[in-house]
Amino acid sequence: MNIISTEKAPGAIGPYSQGYTVGGLVFTSGQIPVDPATGAVAEGIAAQADQSCRNVGAILEAAGVGFDKVVKTTCFLADISDFAAFNEVYARYFTSKPARSCVAVKDLPKGVLCEIEAIAEA
Repeated sequence: MNIISTEKAPGAIGPYSQGYTVGGLVFTSGQIPVDPATGAVAEGIAAQADQSCRNVGAILEAAGVGFDKVVKTTCFLADISDFAAFNEVYARYFTSKPARSCVAVKDLPKGVLCEIEAIAEA
């Protein structure tokens, strides 16, 4: 079991890791759309979905894998009416079409609009 850590994705804002590799799998923590360089959050679902995807990608890269190895994602939306716009961005990154759950939630950390976590083959 190995902890994944990279400065190319936001640091954990609580008592958890950015990700783990264990048993031939990579597990990322949920990634909200915080720019790791500035700490800023962009406006709008498209920009936030893009940043969340880039953050997941940075953790995958730190684990030595890419989006093509992702087998499952869980996506959280603050507003289900953002579903179509979120999907449009998500589809550009997760081209292998992994299994996915996507749910609307009451609130997300820092008031963001989306969060994405992933499981990939190591």
